[in-house]
Amino acid sequence: METLLLGSSEAELQIAANILHQGEIIGIPTETVYGLAADASNEEAVAKVFAAKGRPADNPLIVHLSDFSLAVNYTSYIPKLAYKLAERFCPGPLTMVLPKNEKIPMITSGGLDTVGIRVPSHPVMHRFLEISGLPVAAPSANRSGYPSPTSADHVMRDMDGKIYAVVDGGESEFGVESTVISFDSDNSIRILRPGCITREMLLEICPDVVIDPAILNDIAEGQRPASPGMKYKHYSPKADIIIIEGTLEQFKEYVSDNYGDGVYTLIYDTDAEGFPFRFLTYGKDSSEQAHYIFSKLRELDDIGAEKVYVRAPSKEGVGLAVYNRLIRAAGFEVIAL
Repeated sequence: METLLLGSSEAELQIAANILHQGEIIGIPTETVYGLAADASNEEAVAKVFAAKGRPADNPLIVHLSDFSLAVNYTSYIPKLAYKLAERFCPGPLTMVLPKNEKIPMITSGGLDTVGIRVPSHPVMHRFLEISGLPVAAPSANRSGYPSPTSADHVMRDMDGKIYAVVDGGESEFGVESTVISFDSDNSIRILRPGCITREMLLEICPDVVIDPAILNDIAEGQRPASPGMKYKHYSPKADIIIIEGTLEQFKEYVSDNYGDGVYTLIYDTDAEGFPFRFLTYGKDSSEQAHYIFSKLRELDDIGAEKVYVRAPSKEGVGLAVYNRLIRAAGFEVIAL
């Protein structure tokens, strides 16, 4: 099967919607990363997503809707706090985990009684959802465990021949997946996966916002992940990724002691002048690092890197999302100097 590359005209989005109605799957842009879209209520279609990605069956999928008001059709309970959050952050890169109803099959929810609901802000994805009229399950459109795709080209490289079509909507704006939250109570939020909606932003709506320990640590053996990205090695290129925490001078000294063939570094833009080792930069601040991190991890594969030492990002604000992706790419291999 040759994968069709579509543009974002009304006619092409109608073709894409028809493909989903036929029970097939496509690549679709969102403001975070590109997703691999299927009708979330169609068990056979969702199974094709898991098969195309090589995704473990207990890794839940997020359901994308054109408006948060539609969430009542797929959930059994929505707290008032969720509506307050929706007023502020929807459409946008926020996923809320809510109790699901029978319209969302267990395969979509990874065997859980909950479902993640999101209203994407990308104009192409938003219009596609309106045209299709479907609840759309859309995990990142990459091979499971590999860096997420932020362009149609990335999707074509990973999925050509495995899916019917890819809709090209340009480069993703944010570059890391949505923030995923659950509700510990009607007035308490738990962040399950950090993203560009930060804890500080959520605190403006809710005074009790907890960061789940699994964000910076692996979950226990046998525990079901409540959110995508909580379990398994994720976002990883072929190269061995090692995070280094410390000053720039400490970083240089460590790399010098461990340098050799196939060794590269991933550093801040501000570190680049006079830097003595092979390097790529991934942004000058946390927002830029979020935007570029996945494309840079893919580029490291393209240039043949075998081992990569990464200057650790900040754990504040959006930086926590970048750090979360990197520690999973590194298989939790962090060296503190």
